[in-house]
Amino acid sequence: MGRVLVVDDEQGLRDALEVLITSKGHVPTTAKSVAEAKDHLSRSFFDVVLTDLRLEPGGDGMDVVAAARAVEDPPEVIVMTAYGTREKAQLAISKGASFYLEKGPHLATDVQVLVAQAINTRRLQADNAQLRQALVGRFSVGGIVGRSEAMREVLDLVQRVGPLKTTVLITGESGTGKERVAKALHYAGETKGPFVPINCGAVPENLIESELFGHMKGAFTGADRDKEGLFEAARGGTLFLDEIGELPVQLQPKLLRALQERRIKRLGAVEEVPVEVRLVAATNRELEAEVRAGRFREDLYFRLNVVQIDLPSLRQRREDIPLLVSAFLRQFSEEYGREVLQVEPEAMERLLAFEYPGNVRQLQNIIERGVALAVGDTLRTTNLPKEVAHAESAPRRVISVQDDSAFPEEGVDLERLVEDFEYGLIARALEKAGGVKTRAAELLGLSFRQFRYKLSKFERRRDGGARG
Repeated sequence: MGRVLVVDDEQGLRDALEVLITSKGHVPTTAKSVAEAKDHLSRSFFDVVLTDLRLEPGGDGMDVVAAARAVEDPPEVIVMTAYGTREKAQLAISKGASFYLEKGPHLATDVQVLVAQAINTRRLQADNAQLRQALVGRFSVGGIVGRSEAMREVLDLVQRVGPLKTTVLITGESGTGKERVAKALHYAGETKGPFVPINCGAVPENLIESELFGHMKGAFTGADRDKEGLFEAARGGTLFLDEIGELPVQLQPKLLRALQERRIKRLGAVEEVPVEVRLVAATNRELEAEVRAGRFREDLYFRLNVVQIDLPSLRQRREDIPLLVSAFLRQFSEEYGREVLQVEPEAMERLLAFEYPGNVRQLQNIIERGVALAVGDTLRTTNLPKEVAHAESAPRRVISVQDDSAFPEEGVDLERLVEDFEYGLIARALEKAGGVKTRAAELLGLSFRQFRYKLSKFERRRDGGARG
């Protein structure tokens, strides 16, 4: 549904267009002159302005185009001409109109098509604006926006995958911002429904099936009424399954069927009902290891892992800490009515040095505490928790060559030596981590994506050597 302003000096045509636009579910407003059109534009919001180019008295459609383009949130403008000439219509396009049409036997059809197209364009522009606001406004707090390479990769994936309906699996440690990424994906899409989250590890095992799929009255003791599940509640929107690795094994086949068939059956129901939802899942576990251990179905894992977004820990993106600190300072200063807008250098050094086992969520709590305790406009080291205030940067290890025989007269293949050293560290990290790749990546200070890339290079090199 859209709001349409119709501007024409012919009463009969205004009435006909009003009836036509109403029949398509839109809300029309009419004006017979430029002055009336300007008055409506100054007082009301419109998605589309449909105006004749020749208006009498007191101006023409070009004045309506200019007035429409001058409002704060300009509508799409369609101009009509009855004179078979396109020059003035094309001039109107150059001045900001979106479409033009000629009055004639097909006017009704043309108006229907162009009004619908204009409203659709308007909606897409609004969706894009909402996405930009979500990514650089609301979602700049909490680890979604960052300068680091790892976070640029995350944002690139959100922007590319968000508009699609594909299933996404978000991985990363607790506190890295998985739910915020899920919300960014939701707002980036074209879905009009709600964002519905559930933490699979926080719902008792005997209740989670009813929570997800709903139940009918009498399905079990205490079911005194029909209950809609979250799949139905999220219809047309996004269902976010946080901590999907905690989902009971016996419930996993039902989730798999819901994803494949896009139909669900309430507990105690006879018939299935269709559900059109986008599913985003998240976990801090390595689901591949859960599959090997028999705790997670392999077919469900592959169905969830259509696109994977790996969130790095805060330890792996320390260059983003000043940006996050600044964002949190603004957030909590506004919430508490304070003006703590800067950090003393020593305090920033401590913030950069801390390990953050709780990731971005922990940094957020630290800054909230600091704002609450700060005196004046500066967050100081004394405002930080003791474990942060006493954090010190780990000294950088320097590996030197002491043995002259390690550097022969004929020189060395530096790239090959570096590769050998790197691959040796990867193998040792995997051994120490018991084969768990996420833990091995953490031991090496890499994001899971970086680790997986380096491991694949190592495996290709090894396989090539074996064939040779």
